[in-house]
Amino acid sequence: MARVLVLDKLAAEGLERLNSSPGIEVDIRTGLAGEPLRNALAEVDGVVCRSGVKITVECLRGNRRLRAIVRAGVGTDNIDRMAATRAGIVVMNTPTGNTLSTAEHTFALMLALSRNVSPAYQGLLEGRWDRSRYTGSQLADKTLGIIGLGRIGQEVAARASAFKMRVIGFDPFLSPERATELGIELVVDVHAMLPRADYLTVHTPLTTETMNLISTQEIDLIKPGARLINCARGGIYDEQALVEGLNVGKLAGVALDVYSEEPCIDSPLFGLPGVLCTPHLGASTEEAQTQVAIEAADLLIAFLERGEIRHAVNVTAVDPKTLSSLRGYLDVAYRLGMALAQLHRGSASQCCLNYRGDVAEKDTRLLTAAFCAGLLERAIDEEVNLVNSEILLRERGIELVEQSSSEKSAFTNSITASLQSGQNVDTLGGTLFGNNMPRLFRVDRYRLEAYLDGILLVFHHCDVPGIIGMVGTVFGAHDVNIAQMAVGRADPGGQAVGVLNLDTPPPAAALDEVLKHPHIMSTQVIELPPAGQLPVWLMS
Repeated sequence: MARVLVLDKLAAEGLERLNSSPGIEVDIRTGLAGEPLRNALAEVDGVVCRSGVKITVECLRGNRRLRAIVRAGVGTDNIDRMAATRAGIVVMNTPTGNTLSTAEHTFALMLALSRNVSPAYQGLLEGRWDRSRYTGSQLADKTLGIIGLGRIGQEVAARASAFKMRVIGFDPFLSPERATELGIELVVDVHAMLPRADYLTVHTPLTTETMNLISTQEIDLIKPGARLINCARGGIYDEQALVEGLNVGKLAGVALDVYSEEPCIDSPLFGLPGVLCTPHLGASTEEAQTQVAIEAADLLIAFLERGEIRHAVNVTAVDPKTLSSLRGYLDVAYRLGMALAQLHRGSASQCCLNYRGDVAEKDTRLLTAAFCAGLLERAIDEEVNLVNSEILLRERGIELVEQSSSEKSAFTNSITASLQSGQNVDTLGGTLFGNNMPRLFRVDRYRLEAYLDGILLVFHHCDVPGIIGMVGTVFGAHDVNIAQMAVGRADPGGQAVGVLNLDTPPPAAALDEVLKHPHIMSTQVIELPPAGQLPVWLMS
């Protein structure tokens, strides 16, 4: 009989599901940490947890029995996935359970801000009947801007339409056709949205790209009187910039459910007029708690009884031998996806992958899945791996096209990936040197050779004397070391592209200085994993 340990409070329906399974013995032990937690994990086959316990590498050291950890919720930050993978432990989550609750909480905050619900009630408690003081604003005919149009963002959009709001959105991985079906007008970037939005809400993961996505510069651009809501991740809004926006009267209101540091009981926003804050209640409904508990129990039962793996965040259902033989090119495809996601501007409608050489005779389905995983990794608030990446991409209305040819080009094997939106197409080509050295050999129509790891600067320029020296001088003045340089051009004196591998990210001031040169058209910093660092789903 399999033993299951429940480490956090779980809804009764989930516990009942576990207890009713004849092949499972359930033990509930909450509040464990340190050595007691390590000992408990060594005595069970499966674990269900929420966010209250931290399963670290120390907790898993020497564990020879535990086979699966299921997180009753979306985030798995409290679980050391790398340590679990190395120990052969499957980590699964429940990505859909809190979707509706979070979307509804977003609207609860939006309505409460608009109608001054909190200060009006406080006025009653203080013995005041201030009807004129708390005149509000209706949602109908207002414009809602949504950054991030995954499951939750789409549910928010549906509710906004019911309130007769105009919905504009930004998501580079939602096709224009799918946006039209949802009644959403896509905009080219966040800055294009800001002057139009009466309300702004974010539903993205917290990444280097989304950290302080809305800061002082963005608030300068935003429509006067806008109201901002965040039920996604703390840190997407620069909280000090929000304070300044409220104090100068640029913002009419701010509602937060999440914070840069949690628990948060002291913030410069607390107590300011026009501010409404809640303690991370987005998923705190009876229905959401019940749903994630049931889903977590079902995932663990299916795994322990039938070996079925769903919603895994660290392993795949791929044959280990196949995975091992393809690992180098899976890494190339994954890095191409990550790079293309950062290089491409605008909303994507189609991805095209071209495999040439011996690699075209291998399981390109897995290579495509690895590319999709890299493409989506920083764009959506879900765990992405070889199992779910292609489905997640297609759900967003993006067409996926594969082409294969055993004919060799300049390299024995190559993968070329293109991402298209309208007439805008960005293309990258990658190959593998040896067994584990990914290389970039193409940017758009230009051939070159660059390392496909670490920090890259891609800059389009005119092929005139002095460009490379100028860039090097600017970066040297800003203490940015150039580790490798590659240049590709079609014709002497024509258009060209440069790729620099850098030791550290260049500061904004350095990029601004480079862009001032009349022969530099564009720059884009791309952040990739260091050489040799694989995603957890490739570690097995």
